[in-house]
Amino acid sequence: MDLTPDQEAEIDAQRAQNQPTRRAVAPELEEILYQPIGVLDHGFVRVVDYMGDDAAIVQAARVSYGRGTKSVRNDAGLIGYLMRHRHSTPFEMCEIKYHVKLPVFVARQWIRHRTANVNEYSARYSILDREFYIPAPEHLAAQSESNRQGRGDVLEGDEAAWVLDTLKKDAAQAYDHYETMLNEGDDADPDRQGLARELARMNLPLNVYTQWYWKVDLHNLFHFLALRADPHAQYEIRVFAEAMLDTVKRWVPLAYDAFVENRLNGAALTAGQIDVVKRLLRGEKVDQESSGLSKRVWNELAQVLEL
Repeated sequence: MDLTPDQEAEIDAQRAQNQPTRRAVAPELEEILYQPIGVLDHGFVRVVDYMGDDAAIVQAARVSYGRGTKSVRNDAGLIGYLMRHRHSTPFEMCEIKYHVKLPVFVARQWIRHRTANVNEYSARYSILDREFYIPAPEHLAAQSESNRQGRGDVLEGDEAAWVLDTLKKDAAQAYDHYETMLNEGDDADPDRQGLARELARMNLPLNVYTQWYWKVDLHNLFHFLALRADPHAQYEIRVFAEAMLDTVKRWVPLAYDAFVENRLNGAALTAGQIDVVKRLLRGEKVDQESSGLSKRVWNELAQVLEL
């Protein structure tokens, strides 16, 4: 994780402030407010603002005025019920804003979630830093033979070394050319104007780092995390989601527990899969051929039930 001196100074100044407030606060989240959580080699996630807590979810569901009118146990039960039955509106009463530093190719996956407010670092106005994501050797894997979107066995030996060396050389060369086109850096020529930043940026590879502020309500954050913290998600975005999960646990612990129980570690079954479960409970022997399910749907059920 790399921070500029200006960013470090800004974080120190923010954390030095103590503001009296009548608003609901989450004490455990306050402990890490503004602090960056390192992700990948140069990236980070940090919470810069939030609104609401578990009580705000309960309040919206009951349309009540006060806090603490029910026990924590009752609040947890209500939040669990809301999560199980997909009553999403009360979760929209809570919002959180993150500052994220991430590789561009991860950002292009992330932006597919069109339910947040986003403002990204502009390479039209500013010059991108010489920072590129280079995978650790254990994350260099071949293409999966069974999944077009997934990875197979980890590369080893000379092939892995060649890939890492090529990634580093290509990134360095691309940035050198970027600086040259901009006429920036140590070799800048005072007599040359240089290419516009909005054009020079197009030569940079997808592993260059960008930054953005990303504000989202809790309902849509849970949808993002359900997909991106899933074991099947690409590693490079999954580690960001896992870092964010920790902030959610600090912020709304009751909602976090309900999410993990019902969504992250839960499973939704098709009508056909439910029929198979009923047959298994009756003691029938069921395999893929007799189940009436396709091979993929059968395998998904088998994975859930550990058949």
